[in-house]
Formats: sequence, structure tokens, C-alpha cells
Amino acid sequence: MSTCSTASRDLEEPLAGTAATARTWLLLEQSGPWGAKALTSSHLDPALGRALEAAAKGTGVRIALIRRPGRHADCGTPAIRQVYAAHTVPGAVWLHSATTRDPRELLDLDFAALGRGEHQSFDAVLAARPHAGDPLALVCTNGKRDRCCALLGRPLAAELAASGVEGVWEVTHLGGHRFSPTLLVLPYGYAYGRAEAHAVKDVLHGVQEGRVVVEGCRGSSAWERPGQAAELAVRSHARVYAADALSVVRTDGAAPRWEVTVTHADGRRWRVVVAQGASAPPRPESCGTSILGAPTRMDVVEVRELIRTTALAS
Repeated sequence: MSTCSTASRDLEEPLAGTAATARTWLLLEQSGPWGAKALTSSHLDPALGRALEAAAKGTGVRIALIRRPGRHADCGTPAIRQVYAAHTVPGAVWLHSATTRDPRELLDLDFAALGRGEHQSFDAVLAARPHAGDPLALVCTNGKRDRCCALLGRPLAAELAASGVEGVWEVTHLGGHRFSPTLLVLPYGYAYGRAEAHAVKDVLHGVQEGRVVVEGCRGSSAWERPGQAAELAVRSHARVYAADALSVVRTDGAAPRWEVTVTHADGRRWRVVVAQGASAPPRPESCGTSILGAPTRMDVVEVRELIRTTALAS
């Protein structure tokens, strides 16, 4: 049976520049089944889900539901839920955790401040603390969104958990189900596609060492799609793997062509030309539709290091 992920893999659709965009992630535990739009179609009160969506809109915060790997019988809701917030912009990365008995508490958060990378309201409202455990490995398993996420994502999450990997959660939606199984790793916010358990373990080991694994990476959620592709290209070109080393500081132009400026914490700078293209031949972008499409892709045309100028003493 052909699926959207099979077609994407067979046609070698590039992964770079396809990650969801979110400066800050807010994750709420919600067990049981999820619908296609999980915030309003799960055991979470749909009125609360709509209110959370409205509160987060335009703030740079993306909300997702998470659950433990395993079977998901229609068994109601946990009395105490895990909550995480993570900011992914380099130089200001953090991951805080909390628990709540009443998810309506999340409406008291300052979403605009969260999007800016300020965690004070999250800490105050939920008595949160910096996360002291292993990195979070969030595997998309929402089969109601696309069957590939269930067929490929759930076995990956189960395998990781069974092998003793800590911090594994199933998550509602990371975008790009044709790249299933898809994965988001926090705190740094890098997304991965076509993930396999051994590769995920390498990625998580890298996070613990403060470095980014480029293979299979879709990009950092801190940047828009051209910036994601540009940053990954610089990492490969200059062999820069430290997680906090690179920042996208400027993007000039508009579709279908951008010039992106990427800087290193040591002062180096690169100008990266990114062109938007259309993937060919047409293929299914989702298993939920029979319509063939040509997904947009981010192609890096040029990576050029800019010469640093220094003032000479007279």
C-alpha cells in the first residue's frame, strides 16, 4: 500500500527547511485518543482547547498535546498532567517542566512573554522548574492527522521507550507527515524526519553534549523555512555542530528567493542564497487526500562566508 511517506522517501524529497516554526513550545499531557485537530478533539475540554489556540495565536508559541508511548485506550484523563515549555532561540534556550491538576491554569500564562523567551509566568502559574532530566524526544503519532504518523511514529516511540530512552513522548502534530516518522527534540527545537531508533539515540546523545546532528534534520523551529535551510547549510559547509553557535539574524527577499545572513557566536558570518522550488514529479502530500501536489522545497543555491573587517589602530 503506497503512502505519502513512501512516495516522499522514494522520490528523495529533501528534508531541510521543512520544520514547523515555533520560538516556544508549550506541551500538555493528554492521554487517550486524539482527533485530527487534537486541541479541540480529544479528552481535553474543547472550549479550553479553543481558548488556548486563541491565546497563543501570533505570539510565537505553539501548543501540542503529548502522551506516554503505548496503547491508548479511551480511558479518560490523568489526575496530574505533565506540562513543558521550551524556548528554542539560540543563546536563550531553556526547557522548564511542571505538573497541573487543572489545565485551565494554562490560560493564566503570559503567552506573548513566553513567545519572547520569558519563562517567569510559566514558573509562577505552574510552580515550574528547569527540566533536570534527559532531552525530550517527541514523536508524532497522530494517525487521525495522517495514517503515516500512526503506522511509523507509534512503533518508533514504542521502540525508543522499550530500549530505555528517557524523555520519549508521543505528540499530536509536528507538520510534514510525509516525512514520517517525524521527531522534535527539546530543548534546542530541531526536527527530524524519516527517523530510525538508532539515529534518534545519536541525536539525543548529541543534545546531551550540546551539539546538533545534521543527518536527517529538517531544521530548527526557531527559524522560518528559508532560515532553517540556510542554517543547516552553514553547519554542513563550515562543520559547525555546537547547538548554540549559529543564529539567523537577517532574511532579505521574498519567495521564491531569499538571502539569509547566518552568524556564529565567534563573529563569523555567512550569506546564504535560498531558492523556493517545487518538488517533482507530483506526489501525494498527505494520505488524507488523493490529489497529487508539488510540495515546496528550500534549495540552497550558495553559501558564502563574509569577510570580517577590523579597525586598524592609527
